[in-house]
Amino acid sequence: MTAFKFDEELSRKIEALYVTPDVVAQRRQVLQALKLVPGEQVLDIGSGPGLLAYDMAVAVGSEGRLCGVDVSPAMVAMSRKRCSGQPWAEFQTVDAIDLPYPENNFDAAVSTQVYEYVRDVPAALCQLHRILRPGGRAVILDTDYGSLVIHTEDSARMARVLSAWDQHFVHATLPRTLSPQLRDAGFSVRERIAIPMFNPEFEDNTYGKGMLKMMAAFAPGRNGVSQSEADAWFAEFATLGADGKFFFSLNRYLFLVDKPNRA
Repeated sequence: MTAFKFDEELSRKIEALYVTPDVVAQRRQVLQALKLVPGEQVLDIGSGPGLLAYDMAVAVGSEGRLCGVDVSPAMVAMSRKRCSGQPWAEFQTVDAIDLPYPENNFDAAVSTQVYEYVRDVPAALCQLHRILRPGGRAVILDTDYGSLVIHTEDSARMARVLSAWDQHFVHATLPRTLSPQLRDAGFSVRERIAIPMFNPEFEDNTYGKGMLKMMAAFAPGRNGVSQSEADAWFAEFATLGADGKFFFSLNRYLFLVDKPNRA
């Protein structure tokens, strides 16, 4: 289980992070890879604040269907509100390993930033395979936190905070093993893309600053990190930014897969 509690407060913070230009560009890449057309049925696994779901509902149109699931009731409520003008979009509180849909049901599916929080990834991928029709496709996007690079002038403090942050997910380096897991679940892997979240300046409305703020809020009380130490850790970035020394980079990885047609 993730140590994150996806309540209304955290949901709002994630929504703010997801409207930064960095994540907006990522969303465009996901939509480009998925290539939805009007009339299709698509499933959003881990719909979050509903930003991607809204765009997908637009793409499939009123002749199509958009279903979204999330483990967080706060996120589901946010998605329903965002897509309230799209009656062909529906959302429910469901776990990724227990999808309440018949087999061979969807033309396409997407899961962004979800499976790294799911303890039983093979079970979740089997569910994804089950609900897709033969010939259907899916986009899976997750982060490899081993790719996280943050400049600091206090490496010992950075190590303590990052160790605390490691407690917020289940699979810190999932993309490294995702290709064989997808094949084991019955998918063919069509394309893999690295998506860097790179911010060389400490500026508002960037993914880097928003993520560092979330990390600073999560760390206190974990791995011996105190509130004052977390505050000092975050404060350093403003100083580094003013001195032209700030650096933040983190890689996400997109996998485009297909469910083969029956022989």
